[in-house]
Amino acid sequence: MTELDEFERRILRELQRDGSQTVAEIAAKVGLSASPCWRRIDRLEREGVIRGRVALVDRRKVGLSAHIFAQVRLNAHGRANLDEFAAAIRAFPEVLDAYVLMGTTDFMLRIVARDIDAYERFFFDKLSRLPGVQEITSTVALSEIKSTAELPI
Repeated sequence: MTELDEFERRILRELQRDGSQTVAEIAAKVGLSASPCWRRIDRLEREGVIRGRVALVDRRKVGLSAHIFAQVRLNAHGRANLDEFAAAIRAFPEVLDAYVLMGTTDFMLRIVARDIDAYERFFFDKLSRLPGVQEITSTVALSEIKSTAELPI
């Protein structure tokens, strides 16, 4: 874990709120001059604390109205090849997040698709055909109450 001082915490909060801010804008908000602020941001990037900067796109506005959570259980043979399954999941652009779980379910996937018909095609043509898949339980999200990428720093 990287030790963070209060300035670095403020910098990270600002970048999470709006990653398009200039160094000068961030520096003014956190109480530093531009050069020390830039050095801190650079260090945080080099150390991997800041993994990247992205634009957050509204999925609905680009035609991805279906939001699905899928719980995947692998058979015994599939569990022996978790890395193979994980690599296959990483290759699917429809899968936004994938987590290995403890308990009766092996993976939790967060998936987006244009609509339920598109998810059905993804389910039958790709996801259910992966080696070792024993069971998939899909849950469709009806509405989004909270969605954030901001960590409570």
